Amino acid sequence: MERRRRSVFTRSTVYAYSYRMSHGILGRKAFKGRGALTNPAGRFERQEMERVDDGWYSEELPDSIATTVMPDAARGVISRNDSPDLSFEYSINPYRGCEHGCIYCYARPSHGYLGLSAGIDFETRLFYKADAARVLEDELAAPGYVCKPIMIGANTDPYQPVERELQVTRSVLEVLARTRHPVTVISKSALVLRDLDILTDLARDGLTSVAISITTLSAETKRSLEPRTASGQARLRALRELNSAGVPAGVMVAPVIPAITDHEMEAILEASAQAGARWAAYTLVRLPYEIKDLFRDWLTEHFPDRATHVMSLIQDMRGGKDNDPRFGFRMRGTGAIAELLRSRFKVACKRLDLGSGSRRGALPTNLFRPPLKTGSQLQLGF
Repeated sequence: MERRRRSVFTRSTVYAYSYRMSHGILGRKAFKGRGALTNPAGRFERQEMERVDDGWYSEELPDSIATTVMPDAARGVISRNDSPDLSFEYSINPYRGCEHGCIYCYARPSHGYLGLSAGIDFETRLFYKADAARVLEDELAAPGYVCKPIMIGANTDPYQPVERELQVTRSVLEVLARTRHPVTVISKSALVLRDLDILTDLARDGLTSVAISITTLSAETKRSLEPRTASGQARLRALRELNSAGVPAGVMVAPVIPAITDHEMEAILEASAQAGARWAAYTLVRLPYEIKDLFRDWLTEHFPDRATHVMSLIQDMRGGKDNDPRFGFRMRGTGAIAELLRSRFKVACKRLDLGSGSRRGALPTNLFRPPLKTGSQLQLGF
């Protein structure tokens, strides 16, 4: 569909800032604590903004952007997955958007469904499912509900910074623990340790496992690549404490980015094994929709010496394109370089006695006890 274009005239800091934060260019200077450098229009937008400089004076723009958090009135919290690449059918995402700001995040384009950008908007305009626990109870109590393990954090991180105060993820875990529902968690945050009491309770019945995602052990790379995530050392500590407490935990080396983080694969696996990781998995960086342009901007800003080379390597593993969405190929890529990564991962895991994700085993569903619906009566066993 053809987009209409309109001009933007900036007369003050407010207008200049609004221009930069709208559908147009934010410039090439990174904002403090943010991964994206731009805020491009979402792919569903019908309008674009074009800058026209009218010569009026503008004050210097701020170098940081505050986060706004709004409630999201969700009618349902359990999402169904039919992708053969994923090991789960049900998932819950307590938040839309993610303040972690990982530039490579495959969930960024989902903000387009809200009329927002996959760029800065995704990191700064967040939505939380305020009534998630009650809605979840209603879904679990539905007569036709079939219990299957639920993954928390498949899209955005359930332990991003706002969770410390809002505790939406914790409220969901409390419902699942009370109903003895199997659940898996994936996160980049050490905040998962806050909920160790619930996780250990579930683990006693074999009802949970946790995946800690580690992209890099380099503090410098992390600051630009995933600015508001926990440090690599903090994530290793989370791995260690989870396993020590009896909560099965493994590592996701994800995503692997050629010529940026791929050289760390063996080091991450070794450090994770020493921290008690019981299994390991990895995925290759994916660049669907708007992410390919956001990622190119990030490369140009932070790795100008190798930006072209990095994209060349990614395209080599994606059939000559920036992204290959085909099931069976999108997680690992194809070609000689992708095969080398697979071999390196396999050899390292064998040396360190780290099993694949399948070592987690199937979580039982026979302990599930549906909650009583609001207003329902207790059965008198006559």
